[in-house]
Parts: sequence; C-alpha cells; structure tokens
Amino acid sequence: MGTLKYAILGLLNRQEMTGYELTKAIEHSLLGSWRAKHSQIYPELKSLTQKGLVKYEVEISGTVLEKKVYSITEEGRSDFLHWESKKLPLQPNTKDEFRLQLYFSSCLPPEKRIELLEHQLALHQAKLQKLKRIIQKFDSIPPTEEPYFSDYLVLGGAVVREETSCHWLKTCSLQICIIHFKFSSHPFSEYLRKISNLFRFHFCSSKRQIFYMTPCHI
Repeated sequence: MGTLKYAILGLLNRQEMTGYELTKAIEHSLLGSWRAKHSQIYPELKSLTQKGLVKYEVEISGTVLEKKVYSITEEGRSDFLHWESKKLPLQPNTKDEFRLQLYFSSCLPPEKRIELLEHQLALHQAKLQKLKRIIQKFDSIPPTEEPYFSDYLVLGGAVVREETSCHWLKTCSLQICIIHFKFSSHPFSEYLRKISNLFRFHFCSSKRQIFYMTPCHI
C-alpha cells in the first residue's frame, strides 16, 4: 500500500474530515512532504473504507446537499500507529527535471546556464519566503505533545531545504562566472560583483578554483 494511505490515516487520526477537506489538507497542511492528486484521494478513501480502516457518516448540509464525513476506525488507528513507529529507510531522490537539465548544460553558453540558474533561484527564494511567513505564525515552539509541534518540525526542515537550495544555486552561478568571465573587461563583470557580494570566498586565480565559500545571507 502506498504512502497516500498513511497520509490520509494520519490526518483522520487528528480529526474527522470530508474528502474535500482531506484534499486541501494534503495540498497545504503537509507542507510539501507528500503530494497527491484529487483523482487519487477519493479512490484511496474508498479502498480504506472497504478495508475497514476508515468509516464515514453522511451529513446533510442545507436542504439537499449531502457530504461524507470520514473518520479513522480502531483498526485504522492501529495500522497507522504501527507504520508511524517504523524506522523507514532512506528514500531515493525524487525526480528533479532542473537537475537533469543542469547535468547536460555543458552544451549551453555560460550566459544561458546562469539565466536558468537565476530562474530556479527566484523560484526557491519565493518558496522560502512563503515558508518563513508560515513559520512566523508560531509565536513560540509548540508543546511536544501537540500536533502543531510536528508541523513545526516539518516546516523547519522545509525552510532548511530551501535555504540549502538557494545556497547551491548561488554557488553554481558564482562558479560559472569566476571560471568564464573577468572582473574588469567582460559585460558580466557587474553581475559577478553583485553575486560575489552574497558570499565570503577565497579564490585561487592560477588554479581557477574556489577553496572556501560561505553565504553572507540567503
């Protein structure tokens, strides 16, 4: 059974939800740790119901609208807690089309490679700012027994992941600039000065190699 099963059981272990609420929770509340399409969630709910892991009650909203409100059964909770307690193996890297693109980018001129890196950097910076706005909603670290504490931990991991991605993308751009352009004569000199301000680094011009680099900020 796929991980979607446990995403649904975990959410229902917290509270009852409709199918629509589950879809929104998976889309927003799980902070990108798991994704599923609308077309996957309802068949999975049906399967879990047939297996006795989930049940539902039909509620009337208004005069005609019916909605199914799902909840976890004791058998479902037992299954979920068994999975929750397992030591999971390291997961393989997810497919990343940009990293594949970058792997073959030696066929592109330096300007184009930097353009692609800048585009990805802008996307990751926007995502990072969004995550930071979310984490700022926590006035303090939640108590460890509260569900929000787990949310806080996952959110913190997402922030670190995006910060690392931003650092890596900036490093790639800087390395391309240093290797291919000169500070004084090339049109990219101003760009190089700009991005080099993002780092503290030591560079050996004879070997054209960066020995040490740390970001000044993200």
